[in-house]
Amino acid sequence: MNRITSTFSILKAQNKKALIPFITAGDPEPEMTVMLMHALVQAGADIIELGVPFSDPMADGPTIQRSSERALHYHIGLADVLTMVAEFRKTDSVTPVVLMGYANPVEAMGHGNFALTAKEAGVDGVLIVDYPPEECEKWVQQLQEQKIDPIFLLSPTTPKRRVEKVAKLAKGYVYYVSLKGVTGASHLNLVDVSNKLAEVRSLISIPIGVGFGIRDSVAARAVSELADAVVVGSRIIEEIENSTRSALLDNINDLVKSLRVALDEVNSANSSQIVNAGKL
Repeated sequence: MNRITSTFSILKAQNKKALIPFITAGDPEPEMTVMLMHALVQAGADIIELGVPFSDPMADGPTIQRSSERALHYHIGLADVLTMVAEFRKTDSVTPVVLMGYANPVEAMGHGNFALTAKEAGVDGVLIVDYPPEECEKWVQQLQEQKIDPIFLLSPTTPKRRVEKVAKLAKGYVYYVSLKGVTGASHLNLVDVSNKLAEVRSLISIPIGVGFGIRDSVAARAVSELADAVVVGSRIIEEIENSTRSALLDNINDLVKSLRVALDEVNSANSSQIVNAGKL
């Protein structure tokens, strides 16, 4: 059992939902990334999604685009990101790390070389936004040979046949994009999310994380009642870019802790309902 599967298994036994924060490697400065990863874990993160900076991040809104631009200012590339993961692993052998990015840097490194280097660095999962499941069976096989989970995006407009394809290929969890548009949008519709997740769950048995548009503890709490994991990216990136360097780690700690508390309140309320139902 790898770190992602183990994490979801433990959380399920505890009747808890996973909190998955996203940061971009190298943002705001390269030397802050590993410290931020540890801060996220200390504040309650269960899995870390680490963005690979890219010059044309088509799925990302302005906030995450700016984080990529800041990282690229320091010439942070895929090899640097893997070095950061290896540094993180020196003192954290438990928390899963998922790389999220685009095809070009991976193809420049070479699929086989990337998969091997990522495994050696301690990467647990990879989500490549512009790899459609219909065209990447060999890529998935190369990841699986290194025991790295291929993670795929699903969206409100994903047709059933693609969901079925993802169900055959995905490992670890799938990432459901809660709204139409790019990261950071604010028009989250929980009814739409609930309806689509019911359809997805009828086809996919692994955990489902929901992201895009989750900007505060209220939204995180609401989404956690529908999904197995809550992914928060743009709001955390905003905190990074609006914090002074001296206050950055404390501010991130406070924000992620507030999200953790929100998710655990749902767990506590559900547990109480189960106990009360058992007394009837």
